[in-house]
Amino acid sequence: MTTRDVETVGPVTSTRDLRSNAGLAAGLRPALLRLARRLRQMRDESLDLTSNQLSAMSVLFNNGDLLMGELAARELVQPPSMTRIVNELERRGYVLRSGDPQDKRQARVSLTDTGRQVLLANRKRRNDWLARRLAELSPEEREVLRKAVPILEKVNQA
Repeated sequence: MTTRDVETVGPVTSTRDLRSNAGLAAGLRPALLRLARRLRQMRDESLDLTSNQLSAMSVLFNNGDLLMGELAARELVQPPSMTRIVNELERRGYVLRSGDPQDKRQARVSLTDTGRQVLLANRKRRNDWLARRLAELSPEEREVLRKAVPILEKVNQA
C-alpha cells in the first residue's frame, strides 16, 4: 500500500476502507457522533437545559405550535416523557401550553418569545463554533462539505 492509497480520516481509516457501504458507515458514524457531541458541548450550560428540552424547543421553532402528542411523535418519545419535558420548559417560561380549540382534551404547545431567544442564542453559539472550525479548512474541503449537506439531510430523512 502506498501513501497515495491511505488517507487519514479518523485514527486509522484508509480510503480503501471507505469504498464499501459498510466501511463508509463505519468511518462516518463515529465522525458524525463526535461532531454532534462537540456541538452539544457548545450549548450555554448556565441555562441548564437538556438536549431533549432544546430539541423539543427546536421542533416547535421549526414547525410552529403542536399538539402534545404530535410533539412527542416528532421527538420519538413517549407522551409521558414529553409531558415532563414540556412541564419543565413551561415552568421556565420557554413554552406555553394551551387547550386545543378543536378538542379541549388536547394540549397545544407553543414556543414563547423567551424560548425563541434562548434557542436562537444557543444556535448562534454552536454555529459560531462550527464556522470557526470550517474557516480552518481549505476552500476545497469546505466545498466537499457544501456538497455533503443535502446528501446527509437525505440520509437523515430515511
